[in-house]
Amino acid sequence: MDKERLRQEVQYRATRSSGPGGQHVNKTSTRVELYWDLDHSEAVSETEKNRLRQSLANKLNREGQLLLSASPTRSQHKNKQAVYTKFLRLLEKALIVPKKRKKPKGPSRAAQAERLKKKRIRSEIKAARRKVEF
Repeated sequence: MDKERLRQEVQYRATRSSGPGGQHVNKTSTRVELYWDLDHSEAVSETEKNRLRQSLANKLNREGQLLLSASPTRSQHKNKQAVYTKFLRLLEKALIVPKKRKKPKGPSRAAQAERLKKKRIRSEIKAARRKVEF
């Protein structure tokens, strides 16, 4: 993944934000939306693209674009930084290759024998508590 090329491929759009800010919200565009086209990206290899398609399937639109937005602050510049950081973290997390699951080993024969021995002893203890019938 080439971060410098990613920065060039990303497009931003500022829109009006909801939330705190009073009258300020109604007249300034501080919410920042980030667009990135996965299918036409040259910053990631084909294998990385396939992995991203699988892990980000519910975040991509029909055209293969990723859309993220951020509006935690009243500053457009800070929101732009926030959405780009969010974007990088999302990609890094999606590119992590999960470890293969190892089949657990069952208990050893000695452990099974020990368990059965303890069960037998416990059974004898309980049997000894019963009423003796002649």
